[in-house]
Amino acid sequence: MLQDNPLLVQLKKTLQLKTRYVEGVVKSTEKDFGFLEINQQKNCFIPPLFMKKVMNGDRIMASIKHENDRLIAYPEKLIQPFLKRFIGRIEKKNNRLFIIPERPLLKQSIQCKPSAHLIRYPLEEGDWTIAEMLHHPLTGSQNFFAEIIEFITNEKNDLAPWWITLARYNLERDAPNIESPTEMLDETLDRKDLTKMPFITIDSASTEDIDDALYIEDIGHGHLKLIVAIADPTAYISSGSAIDTVAAERLFTNYLPGLNIAMLPRYLSHDVCSLLPNKRRPVLACQVIISSNGTPDSDVQFFAAWITSKAQLIYNNVSDWLEDPQKSNWKPKNTIISQQINLLNRLCRSRNQWRQKHALLFQDRPDFRFLLSKKGEVLDIIAEHRRIANRIVEESMILVNICAAKLLSDQLGFGIYNVHLGFDPMHREQAATMLANHGIDIHPTEMATLDGFRILRRQLNAQPNHFLNTRIQRFQLLSEIKTTPGPHFGLGLEVYATWTSPIRKYGDMLNHRLIKAIIKGENGVRPSNALTRKMSERRRQNRMAERDISDLLYSRFLQKSVGTAKKFSAEVIDISKGGMRVRLQDNGATAFIPASLIEEEHHDLVFSHTHGYVKNNNVILYRVTDIIEVVIVTVRIKTRSIIARLANNY
Repeated sequence: MLQDNPLLVQLKKTLQLKTRYVEGVVKSTEKDFGFLEINQQKNCFIPPLFMKKVMNGDRIMASIKHENDRLIAYPEKLIQPFLKRFIGRIEKKNNRLFIIPERPLLKQSIQCKPSAHLIRYPLEEGDWTIAEMLHHPLTGSQNFFAEIIEFITNEKNDLAPWWITLARYNLERDAPNIESPTEMLDETLDRKDLTKMPFITIDSASTEDIDDALYIEDIGHGHLKLIVAIADPTAYISSGSAIDTVAAERLFTNYLPGLNIAMLPRYLSHDVCSLLPNKRRPVLACQVIISSNGTPDSDVQFFAAWITSKAQLIYNNVSDWLEDPQKSNWKPKNTIISQQINLLNRLCRSRNQWRQKHALLFQDRPDFRFLLSKKGEVLDIIAEHRRIANRIVEESMILVNICAAKLLSDQLGFGIYNVHLGFDPMHREQAATMLANHGIDIHPTEMATLDGFRILRRQLNAQPNHFLNTRIQRFQLLSEIKTTPGPHFGLGLEVYATWTSPIRKYGDMLNHRLIKAIIKGENGVRPSNALTRKMSERRRQNRMAERDISDLLYSRFLQKSVGTAKKFSAEVIDISKGGMRVRLQDNGATAFIPASLIEEEHHDLVFSHTHGYVKNNNVILYRVTDIIEVVIVTVRIKTRSIIARLANNY
């Protein structure tokens, strides 16, 4: 029989040796050829002609042949396309439409057509659109082909980067355009009349959606009575209503540099529900008594009420006055307001001391605010530090959030909770070993407990710098949103749930409804786990959109520094095999210093991401948390990357 012919068997084995099939990811280059990345250590060359059948990021099956002393990959089958739904810019050639994907490593102009609902829309050169890939060369088509499914904006729009970014993450670009209720719901709630009490609000100067007001009273024996009043949108929005459905889809107000997209219609968030001065407003309130050492009394009261804020105060003004009343250009309008501020400052100090002993404190790092022109140009970047007034509001909100979490846990056993479980169980041993190498001994099982985590965190915070803090972060889990109570290791708390921002967070609205159910003696409706998963994903999308816009604005702002001798103080925040990543201390921008710009003879340098240092001949040259001076050498707007070099090498 032919199949038994030894010559044929040998020939078949030879052919099998010459050709084999592997799975990998396509990596394009600046030139026409590319590579198939099989794993981190192995890749194969893809010839220019065959790169036309694939694009960067495609996962494919390829035949591999050994030719001219190197492995050549020939694309055979598409496993997972890199592009499905994507953003791109319209280009016209010979009366045909093409779309250029908004991806730095994708060079293809993809032929396209408008979808049926866009056929009458005159798409122009430079328009930004959303497309879906219809055809791929590895699935039987001759060329790539896409369908335009949505118009985003034209290239002349100054806010185009904002619209494009929001479209990239499938986020809304405007506040909900939906009719808002003007009448309150009949909730059968008795509301206490607190309108004569001198509640005050403290926010940023630009804040319009004011959701918290404070009243405090000295009741003797070193005790303070605090009432935190929170705006009450659920007094107007019924569960399952049109507005509630929209809010449940958006989940958060989305704050971007120079732009915010409200979760609720602005008529509600900026007017009807906002705790504006001298306006009677419905609220959900929490009353708690605090001893001189910051310990809250167990008799915490939640109730519905009416209040009228007597003063809309601004963080910086209050901080200036508290820090130095004589030099401050601002002062409270009367003694009642000044007394409220001073008592709140006293509360803040005692609660801060309580959290140092019984929980954990935040690390003080500034936020950075972009000052933009109407056309979206960066005029300046302002560092906003957490000052006394910020801490007053922060401590008050954390206190009543702890109270709400305990109430929901004890009375219902469910709600919307912020949960953080500390160290990843898979990495505790590794984390303990790393800490031991730096003189901190802690057993992995101790690290898994809330008390052990608190002790460790206090030890790390007492270090002369935050090097170990940065090293330990990679072994920790991310915080989660859960329907069941759980500890928040990052705050050092047994349970934590927010209800103080219902205008901006749908989870806080849900907790409002649950607290109201408890007040009325009813059973609340348990939120679904699917909803909390959706919250986590939407929070991630919002943060990525904020990061993308910030990166673009930083690139634009620092472009003017390229080629100048301007020096920036910077903190080393990460080490990779290719160089160091630094954060500019004045404005918060991150830049990369490649190895070649650290030392001319950089081949002898050892870069350790694990240990966070750069070594030369066993001498540590730089490590994470070092403060260095840099100059900006290149800014690539398209990839939003900033390249720096050491100032002393300039």
